[in-house]
Amino acid sequence: MSRGNRRDGHRGTRRDNLWDLYWDLERPLIPILAEMEFTGIRLDSDELGRQAESVGERLEALVGEIHELAGREFNIDSPKQLREILFEELGLPVQKRTKTGPSTDQSVLEKLAPMHPLPERITGHRQLSKLKNTYLDALPAMVNAETGRLHTSFNQVAASTGRLSSLQPNLQNIPIRTAEGRQVRRAFVPGDDGMVLLCADYSQVELRVLAHFSGDEAMQAAFRDGVDIHAAVAAEVFGVDAAGVDSDMRRMAKAVNFGVVYGQSPFGLAASLGIPQSEAASFIDGYFARYHGVADYLDRVLDECRKLGYAETIRGRRRPIHGIRPEPNRQRNMPERTAINSVIQGSAADLIKQAMIGVDGALKRDNHPARMLLQIHDELVFEVPEDDLQSLVELVCHEMESALTLDVPLVVDCAAGANWLEIDEIAAG
Repeated sequence: MSRGNRRDGHRGTRRDNLWDLYWDLERPLIPILAEMEFTGIRLDSDELGRQAESVGERLEALVGEIHELAGREFNIDSPKQLREILFEELGLPVQKRTKTGPSTDQSVLEKLAPMHPLPERITGHRQLSKLKNTYLDALPAMVNAETGRLHTSFNQVAASTGRLSSLQPNLQNIPIRTAEGRQVRRAFVPGDDGMVLLCADYSQVELRVLAHFSGDEAMQAAFRDGVDIHAAVAAEVFGVDAAGVDSDMRRMAKAVNFGVVYGQSPFGLAASLGIPQSEAASFIDGYFARYHGVADYLDRVLDECRKLGYAETIRGRRRPIHGIRPEPNRQRNMPERTAINSVIQGSAADLIKQAMIGVDGALKRDNHPARMLLQIHDELVFEVPEDDLQSLVELVCHEMESALTLDVPLVVDCAAGANWLEIDEIAAG
């Protein structure tokens, strides 16, 4: 049966959008992902070996500090022994309990850190141990002996939102939050001399999707004018001009932009920012009062999802969701948070998949020597001969910024360098 006949066979049914989604987005992506998996990305195993040695030395020193602070040696990786040290011998207050006793998870250690230096050292030990075991030691062993490259597997439809995921190894989860973790990226390098890596990243894409869907005039104007959206939100909510926005105001606005639209409560915002809950509640109220188009849109999303039984993305991807309340409040329950996240994050996933199809087609049409290597949610990574870098930047920016038409401009930030860590911004045109 031809593609056209298959579509005709389902015309007028609820499956039309899903059928189009399959034929126009997911199916064309299959050979692109297969080619990316086959190509892989080169790994400098010697660089990771040097990092592993350095981190190993730091871990040894940290173990000594931990035992000294505890007053005796113990197995740092044993929750039972750690509980004995923290709560029985040091007398620190229990924060929460599990079936096996007082918890020693990360949230507990963060609460205990101001009371004694040991919890902070334990946190540091856990972070470095995970870094060494999961990345520094493990990745070199996964390099293909014939190609000298890492070949991940991309899961195309495993995530409920439509996002790609990656495994064996998971190259979408390379550390970025800590200075030590970021160094791992130094080991990801181009395949040959004379080549560089190019990273092309959508700027604040989920907020742009929100501005598009909500039609909020103030938020759309900020994106059209090319201003810092977090500073713009801070200025609106705090009632100051742009020059009067300080770093704390911007930090709060950023937390609200990325948190409250997904249903973060005043309690959650207060915890993440370290401010009183009343102040967090006031900020959230101010945000929705100023950006009432966003508030109205989120309410519409939940109302439609409750009536239809599913949330739908910009390309028609549907996710069944039940449990939306008839009159939800700003403190969202899990189904409500899931519904909003599915529309916004799922639409961003549709967008970058569409962009990948466009970029791949343009590379082949122009017989360009660059190769697409990785997709990390809002970012694409390429390797390219340095002499062809500028033409690749032009091609990638054009295809990514025109992948879908929104009511606000899509912006792509590009950076290139000799490895995935040491990259410098590069502009199109």
